[in-house]
Amino acid sequence: MSYQGKVVIVTGAGRGLGSSIAETYASKGAKVVLAEKVPYLGLATEKAINSSGGIATFIPTDVSSPAEIEALVKTSVELYGKIDILINNAGISKWKSPYEITVEEWDEIINTNLRSVFLCSREVARVMRIHGGGSIVNIASTRAYMSEPD
Repeated sequence: MSYQGKVVIVTGAGRGLGSSIAETYASKGAKVVLAEKVPYLGLATEKAINSSGGIATFIPTDVSSPAEIEALVKTSVELYGKIDILINNAGISKWKSPYEITVEEWDEIINTNLRSVFLCSREVARVMRIHGGGSIVNIASTRAYMSEPD
């Protein structure tokens, strides 16, 4: 399947599944926007895609920040004119017993793993609506089905 001419935003694009998704879309002709909080990870994915002939742009983004999400979407549209696909992939975990997680850590997890999906989807959907639609894919972890032992 070709994604020639499509514009794809991938959150958490600096490593693991996120970088693999971004690389795959780029290899099929998409212009990929890499939303990543950690600069060296985002830059590494951008370099890997661009050096293999793909088109990728890294935009430093903390998906727990509404202002940074708005800037991500605005910059993406300024660069490419539209957004066709959003991959909500960013996620974090704290490898602790539930008894040890602080309220601050819990808020960080919820803001990254849940709130960001709403915020990114809302901002991107506003653009997609203007351009006749698009696709939003939400990725979740199997951690939703298990917890750490005491």
